[in-house]
Amino acid sequence: MEQPQLSWITNFIWGIADDVLRDLYVRGKYRDVILPMTVLRRLDAVLEPTRTDVLAMKENLDAAGITNQDVALRQAAGQAFYNASPFSLRDLKNRTNQQQLRADFEAYLEGFSPNVQEILDNFEFRNQIPRLSKADALGTLIDKLLDPAVNLGPDPVLNGDGSVKVPGLDNHAMGTVFEELVRRFNEENNEEAGEHWTPRDAVRLMAHLIFDPVAARIQSGTYLLYDGACGTGGMLTVAEETLKGLAGQQGKQVETHLYGQEINAETYAIAKADMLLKGDGEGADNIVGGPEYSTLSNDAFPGREFDFMLSNPPYGKSWKSDLERMGGKDSITDPRFIIQHAGESEYSLLTRSSDGQLLFMANLLSKMKENTPLGSRIATVHNGSSLFTGDAGQGESNIRRWIIENDWLEAIVALPLNMFYNTGIATYVWVMTNRKPEHRRGKVQLIDATSWSKPLRKNLGKKNCEFGQDDIDRILAAFLSLEESEQSKIFPNAAFGYWKVTVERPLRLKVNLGEERRRQFVSVCTEAGEVGLIKLVNLAAEKLGEGPHLNFNDFSQKLKLLAEQEDLKLTAKRLKLIQGELAERDEDADPVVKKIYKSGKVEEDALHGLYASRHGVFEYEPDTELRDTEQIPLLEEGGIAAFIEREVWPHAHDAWVDPESVKVGYEVSFTRHFYKPQPLRTLAEITADIRALEQETDTLLADIIGAGR
Repeated sequence: MEQPQLSWITNFIWGIADDVLRDLYVRGKYRDVILPMTVLRRLDAVLEPTRTDVLAMKENLDAAGITNQDVALRQAAGQAFYNASPFSLRDLKNRTNQQQLRADFEAYLEGFSPNVQEILDNFEFRNQIPRLSKADALGTLIDKLLDPAVNLGPDPVLNGDGSVKVPGLDNHAMGTVFEELVRRFNEENNEEAGEHWTPRDAVRLMAHLIFDPVAARIQSGTYLLYDGACGTGGMLTVAEETLKGLAGQQGKQVETHLYGQEINAETYAIAKADMLLKGDGEGADNIVGGPEYSTLSNDAFPGREFDFMLSNPPYGKSWKSDLERMGGKDSITDPRFIIQHAGESEYSLLTRSSDGQLLFMANLLSKMKENTPLGSRIATVHNGSSLFTGDAGQGESNIRRWIIENDWLEAIVALPLNMFYNTGIATYVWVMTNRKPEHRRGKVQLIDATSWSKPLRKNLGKKNCEFGQDDIDRILAAFLSLEESEQSKIFPNAAFGYWKVTVERPLRLKVNLGEERRRQFVSVCTEAGEVGLIKLVNLAAEKLGEGPHLNFNDFSQKLKLLAEQEDLKLTAKRLKLIQGELAERDEDADPVVKKIYKSGKVEEDALHGLYASRHGVFEYEPDTELRDTEQIPLLEEGGIAAFIEREVWPHAHDAWVDPESVKVGYEVSFTRHFYKPQPLRTLAEITADIRALEQETDTLLADIIGAGR
């Protein structure tokens, strides 16, 4: 069917909403009625030719006492769905009694197969019936959908002479009409649209990013496509069309199977209904969802692998409820999120509970095919936080590390601002594969496409721009050529990695046994019940002198000897009290030695805080107040040691790195790589501005003085 005819049908159905529902619903709620009614009218028309066969089969099954009737009724209908009620919409058209119409319509709905029941339940369509019936609108809706001017059935309506009066709608055309209705309703509700509807221009770009690089290698056969946050299924539909189009250009015939999971009930119902309307009953069964089917806590396709995957997961959305359903972070063993990597058998990809978007990415990556020539290709869109949130060793950084160290990341494309309906924030498409071509191995490409778009004539929510075909072509050219330019930068994988290290400084303590300091210590000891320490400290002032004592280790040893003479055991607790309440930090004091190793047991290593002396090798006590961290690039020449020697020791010669603190992290900074500094103003421009200001102030002063006269 030609596009103008499809547009006419869409406009006709759209007009029904205005005609029948205007005073009954606000515009944003029209879809609650029109979408399920459109689905029902199409299914009703498709089932019309085999209706008597289904009723006969139903009667026979009931007579035989067979309760599991689904398979037999599907076969009788010749479809993946059926209606075993005694009614069709045409039977209900002429009901004049609203109470009877409502009862018969509800019986009609009850006659549908379980897969259609699931669609109706998730649309919550039965909740609309009392309202429609009370307003006498149900019969009007049915009547308008049965208007002879519009045909939602697959077969043409014929004239008496056998000529075509109204052409039929094949499955593809019906799917196109339904998707256009969904698009219009989403744009009417643009505040919510971005949650479940990714603009088609962005989806087309994502589809080409995963298909174009392998277009020449696509063979005739079957390919599985998956979206773990499928919304209304638009990404899957566009991806399917793109793949079949590229395959056709290569003279290949491909079959596709679409798989999706969606938690939102209404959008899940739309996606599933769209599959049924396209005649893909198996495809409808492969769309799984509803409130109980969160992708993170209830994976609908565990163990299944896919050839191509696209997704637009929710940004900044808490997954705390999923976390609780999974037993809490310490109990999660899901192999999608707890993996083996970097020598760790339980390498955690679990992100902060406030934002689960990168877990959707991990879910996609867990479903890559390992044993096929093309492997898997993935395009998923995220906001900027996916590039840099999470410290080294935390889930977000671990996911980036896992991806990049496995050499799966081909490119990240920065999209223009205001590309989506309900947000103006920066968004990025990640392109990944486990079959990188040779010329891309070990590299990541960043593409700045923020300036490649066209303005919309009218904003759709916050969406004020879109990709034209030439914009998509420009991005694809930059991606496929893998060449450096102002908008395309190429980096080695390790350029995004860093070591995060804790830099320690030694604790330096002095002890002053002057009268004022001892008086303060007396009150501390009294409160702590350590009266014996008061006498010991007073004795130390007498025997060792008031100080200051600049070597705490030496002072401690002498104090222990005095304690033995006084028959007082200087326990670790008492030493801690002395260190915390009597000693003071002083940069001129000697470092406090934490531990001494016998000679030969530990080699001297100043970088890690181990120093040699005639007693052996000793380790300093770190000062927590002077503790600092450094991020050292993995590409740092000479590694951590060279960085500390060059950047730290000139300012803190006694600093060292805690070897247990070293963690590897990964982040991507588009701002740093594509920053364009504004040129400084010339001296002549600055001088001209100053003179203009001087002239302005002189004029103001003259006006003030003149007014005073």
